[in-house]
Amino acid sequence: MNIYVGNLPYSITEEELRSSFSEFGEVSSVNLITDKFTGQSKGFAFVEMPNNSEADQAIKALNENTLKGRKIKVNQAKPRSERPPRRPRY
Repeated sequence: MNIYVGNLPYSITEEELRSSFSEFGEVSSVNLITDKFTGQSKGFAFVEMPNNSEADQAIKALNENTLKGRKIKVNQAKPRSERPPRRPRY
């Protein structure tokens, strides 16, 4: 299951996030979203857990929980919707 994690502290690392979720089961990947120019975290991430029941437990336990002083949002990620192509600026 792909899990969305929002309102993260900007100082969090992928390893810290992996550690928090691995308490509930196997974590196959962690993707901390960063700004492509500065490399700084954008405050959200996606965590992939192969076992859905373990993922559900992690969501229930971590949603609205405090991580490094910030109350995080954790829920099942929604599929990305199709976006129309951007118009070029002239």
